[in-house]
Amino acid sequence: MNHFKSSCIAFTLAVIFPLNSSAGPYTDDLSKCLIESTSPTDRIDLVKWIFMAGALHPVVKPVTSVSEQQLDDANKTVAGLFMRLLTDTCKSSTEKALKYEGVSTIETSFRILGQVAGQELFSNPDVTNGMAGLDKYLDVEKLKALAK
Repeated sequence: MNHFKSSCIAFTLAVIFPLNSSAGPYTDDLSKCLIESTSPTDRIDLVKWIFMAGALHPVVKPVTSVSEQQLDDANKTVAGLFMRLLTDTCKSSTEKALKYEGVSTIETSFRILGQVAGQELFSNPDVTNGMAGLDKYLDVEKLKALAK
C-alpha cells in the first residue's frame, strides 16, 4: 500500500510542479546551484509563496484565507530570494544558462527548485498522514490489476 501512497504523492507533486524534460546542461547547472544555495528556510518561504498564490484561485479561495498583506510579504521575501540567487549566489550559472539556452532556463530551474521544496513539504509526517486518508477510498485490487 505504501507504493500507492507514494505514487499519489508523486502525482500530486507532478501536477503542482510540472517539469520541462528538455532541460539542457546549463539549465541543469543552474538548477543545481539554486537547490544547493537555498536553505530549508528559503525553501519553506518558496512553498508558502506558491501556496498563497495558488490560494487565490477561485476553486480553492473559499477554503483558504490569505490576506493581501501576507501575500505582499511573501512576494517581497521570494523576490529577494530570486534576486539573491540569480544575481549573486548563482550569477555565473544564470549568465551561462541565459547565454546558451535562453530565458526559459530560469523558469525551468525554478520549477525544479519548487519541486524540491514541495517534496520537503509533502514528506512532512503531518502532510503524509493527511494525504494517507485517500487510501480508504482507493480500490487497491483495481490498482494492482493495472500492473499485471
